[in-house]
This record gives sequence, C-alpha cells and structure tokens, in this order.
Amino acid sequence: MKNQVLENFPKTRIELPPDFKAIYESHYKKNRQGKTNATKLSMQMEKWLHIKVAEDVLVQSHGDQKTLEIGAGMLNQLPFEPHVNHYDIVEPFEELYRESGNLQRVRKIYSDISEIPSENKYTRITSVATFEHIQNLPDVVAKAVTLLEKGGSLRVAIPNEGTILWKLGTLITGYEFKRHYGLNYQILMRYEHINTADEIEMVLKCFFRSVKTNVFGINKKFAFYRFFKCTEPDFETAAQYLEKSLPVF
Repeated sequence: MKNQVLENFPKTRIELPPDFKAIYESHYKKNRQGKTNATKLSMQMEKWLHIKVAEDVLVQSHGDQKTLEIGAGMLNQLPFEPHVNHYDIVEPFEELYRESGNLQRVRKIYSDISEIPSENKYTRITSVATFEHIQNLPDVVAKAVTLLEKGGSLRVAIPNEGTILWKLGTLITGYEFKRHYGLNYQILMRYEHINTADEIEMVLKCFFRSVKTNVFGINKKFAFYRFFKCTEPDFETAAQYLEKSLPVF
C-alpha cells in the first residue's frame, strides 16, 4: 500500500494557459495579502491552520525549540509563535518574505529543503498550506524526517483538497476571480493544488509511525482544513527512500 502511494509521485503540473500566466504573480500576492473580500474571509478562516501548528509552542518555556518551516511564504506563521527563538525557513520565492516585518526573526533561509545540511537537526518542522502544492512530496517529507531530532515532530496544516466542502468553499473565491479576471478559478486550482488531503495523509503515514489528525469541520470528508501531528519518525525508511530516489548519472 505504501509503495502504491509513493508511486504516484512526482506529480506533473498542468500547463497554465497564457492568460493565467499574465496575472499569476500579481494575483498570488493579492491572495496571500488578503487584498480582496474573498481572500480576507479566507485568511480569517486560515487562522485555524496557524493556531493548530503553533499549539505546541504557545507558552514561553517552549521558545527554545529549534523550528524549520517549509513553505514560509510571507512569514504569516511567525506572529502565532512569538516565543520561538530559533526559526529557519524554506521558501523559494524571496519576493514573498523580503518586505515582511517578521524577517528579522528568521535565522536561516533556504530556497529548497535539499539545501539543508544533514547535520542540522530540528525539534519541530512545520508547514501551513504548502504540502498540497509540492510535486515531489515524498522526497520533502523523507528529507524532513532526516532533519528531525529524536522525539521531534512534523506539524502540517492543509486545505481539505479533494472533498466536497472544500470544493464548495472555492466557489466564493471563484466567483470573485471570475468577476475580476474573467477566468475560470478551477483551472488555477488544478494547477496549484496537485495533492489531495487524503494523498498527503497517506504520504505522511509512510514516514511516521504516528499521525494524528484534526479537522476544521465535522470529519475528514466534510471539513475545510486538516491538521496533522506527526511523531515517531521512521528514520530508516526515510533514509532508504532518499537513497533510492537519488538521480543516476
């Protein structure tokens, strides 16, 4: 079963049509900055994602936990973790965090998780609304495992992609997107969200012996968001997977 899940990766992204490419970067920034009515509402709901990820460090005594955030974007997670002192990030798009007021709290910046030396170890690795976008997700999760200290955890929050409630939720944003650009929002979603929530959960279970799930909704099939607390990392499986996935020249 595990092998069947991993065989679905890496994913292939659809080709984004020219009219979408023309507005992609500006729309992405507006979306992450909450500059439209729909995205303002979305950002209010997304607070649940940030709060769940930060639950383990909400008290000052936990501020010494070494943290790595995958897909840090505009550094929106940092205000929810005021006590964390050692904070590294993985983010390929410098323009997202360059002008953030939280940048001074970041210790090291990597454009890809593969750049992080294997001797670097973290108490916790986090990610908010990123894993649904990653083409080579098993590689990223396996690498994250190798960067965890013994007893460390991976904390992941995602949209509940692939379920009916999430689909209905995108209709509001889609209406605003259509009115503003005259384009079909679902095409953009198919380009952006290449992994479903179920797929992400299955990949996590390939590399962690314990994956506990919470939802913002009724259950996994009827919720807007999911949160995963992943503990008991399988270091051996992760190392073996990464060794097999290395390119052959």
